[in-house]
Amino acid sequence: MKQVTEVEEASEKINPPLVCRLNRESFPADESSMAERVGRIAAEFIEGFELLKKYDLAASFFGTARCTSESRVYQDVEELARRLAQVGFTIITGGASGVMEAANRGAFASKGNSVGINIDLPNEQSPNKYITDSKDFHYFFTRKVMLTYASEVYVYFPGGFGTLDEFFEIATLVQTKKIEPIPIVLVGKEYWTPLLEWMEKGLYEKHHTISKEDLNIYSVADSVDEAYNIIIKRVCVPEATV
Repeated sequence: MKQVTEVEEASEKINPPLVCRLNRESFPADESSMAERVGRIAAEFIEGFELLKKYDLAASFFGTARCTSESRVYQDVEELARRLAQVGFTIITGGASGVMEAANRGAFASKGNSVGINIDLPNEQSPNKYITDSKDFHYFFTRKVMLTYASEVYVYFPGGFGTLDEFFEIATLVQTKKIEPIPIVLVGKEYWTPLLEWMEKGLYEKHHTISKEDLNIYSVADSVDEAYNIIIKRVCVPEATV
């Protein structure tokens, strides 16, 4: 009698069916065909760009959705967004809680434009109450395109995978000249320094996978004042005072 090893038994349990993943994944309840899916994607692009066309000068904020209003990060985000809104920036976020809520809250308090580019997730991420305009997206990639083309400056506070994903997305687009050079401001030296040191010593010096000039794509700030001054100096805002 043939003995089945534990590895073989485990392999049999986890092997997916030999069918293209595109065919394995079922359509949502409101999509019954590939044509409907593509139509929905196209509609999200059109509606998203129509939303962004309403706003000229804008700043996008990224960071963890898990910080609360009692945290220093939340309070710094709110203050920076408030100050930027006061000099004419529309504040754009992913529309949910934490850093996103704080940024929208700061803009809302200044009676500025407070935009949320939200993602539909089951049992998660509902829009915060400080948004004055918004669009909900079903697909992450259509939402990411909107966030990529939303603003004149991108501000990153401490966050998780999503924040890092958005940071590297914008950095890559600037590096490859797919978009014009745009201010990228990383706030919080304690959080960002280990990553940036790895990029300099690992990617640039050891592995030579990036160029020296790529290390100048972003700026680092350690306070609201420092971040605000970097943004105002990099973006033409005649009414603002540094």
